[in-house]
Amino acid sequence: MAQLPKYYIVEAQALPEVFLKVAEAKWLLETGEVATVNDAARATGISRSAFYKYRDSISPFQNLMAGRILTFQLLLRDMTGLLSSILTIFAQFGANILTINQAIPTNGCASVTISAETSGISQGVEALMRELSQVDGVRKVEVLAG
Repeated sequence: MAQLPKYYIVEAQALPEVFLKVAEAKWLLETGEVATVNDAARATGISRSAFYKYRDSISPFQNLMAGRILTFQLLLRDMTGLLSSILTIFAQFGANILTINQAIPTNGCASVTISAETSGISQGVEALMRELSQVDGVRKVEVLAG
């Protein structure tokens, strides 16, 4: 399994301008102010390639431990009992599951989206993600929104 990324809190003024513009472009897309990546890139003055290069590396800071609802996206192999094992880990950490959406498996893997209330978790979100990623059959774990 690939090593999980490390996260840092960095003041916006210390970031290169391209990261701030990518974050702004993502926000424009998420809010529907623009319809396409091309429109978002043009509106923020960056290239589409810069957007695609950095889009997964920049997100606005949110206090993940302050009673937030987080949405996790997991890519799971099509294995009996795997989703049950994942939900057990959420329960062991004290997360309250709110929604579960699972796509039909294709090519042996299924995308699963889980929204959970994280104010009661016993350890950090990174520890939860690390534990989830170590389960046999889990291909990818990421936080989509929070």
